Amino acid sequence: MTDELDFSTVLASTVHDMKNSLGMLLNSLDEVRDSVSGDVRGSRPFTTLEYEAQRVHGDLIQLLSLYRLSEEKLCATVEEQLVSDFLDEQHAHHERLLEGLEINLEVHTEPDSEEGYFDTQLVSGVLTNVINNAIRYARSQLHLNARTDDGWLVLSVEDDGPGYPESMLAVDFSGTERVDFSTGSTNLGLYFAQRMAGMHTVGNRQGFTRLRNGGALGGSVFELWLP
Repeated sequence: MTDELDFSTVLASTVHDMKNSLGMLLNSLDEVRDSVSGDVRGSRPFTTLEYEAQRVHGDLIQLLSLYRLSEEKLCATVEEQLVSDFLDEQHAHHERLLEGLEINLEVHTEPDSEEGYFDTQLVSGVLTNVINNAIRYARSQLHLNARTDDGWLVLSVEDDGPGYPESMLAVDFSGTERVDFSTGSTNLGLYFAQRMAGMHTVGNRQGFTRLRNGGALGGSVFELWLP
């Protein structure tokens, strides 16, 4: 038992160092972006480099968060939030990447969903991962939405890509799903999203996620339901 604990601690420390190194790389990319010509900044190779670095950085943050959750060192700080401002911040965070990939993201907030109660760091981590995944498959359009449904705040990300495969729609988020070595899929992002959603509770209501296809853009639709 001690050896297992030591190994998990060392692994978490290593992942933390990798995350910090990638963070420094992303900061350096920002500096490079500001010092090169517009043609280089907008080139596909440069944008791909930035996208992949951000994606791996996000994966490492997810791993660390799940480790802290397993060690009972992660808790949700639920506070009242202005939903439209929060979603605008998510848009701004991805704006330069979206421009480089020529993908348009629109934010839609229904009038009755202007306020919500959630942990901004946890929800931001979920949406960042989902948006990054949607960017990979979108053709040219993304929607970031907020609405209410029977007392729930529903935040959703839609794209105009091919939609989720049936295998993803059937994931049970139990953590027992096998790794698909043919695709490299571990469903880490979906498992992370479900666990972060579940940390939001009100009475007997517990946050959850839902996947479907269709929506306004005809592609994949990720929904985060918060009580």
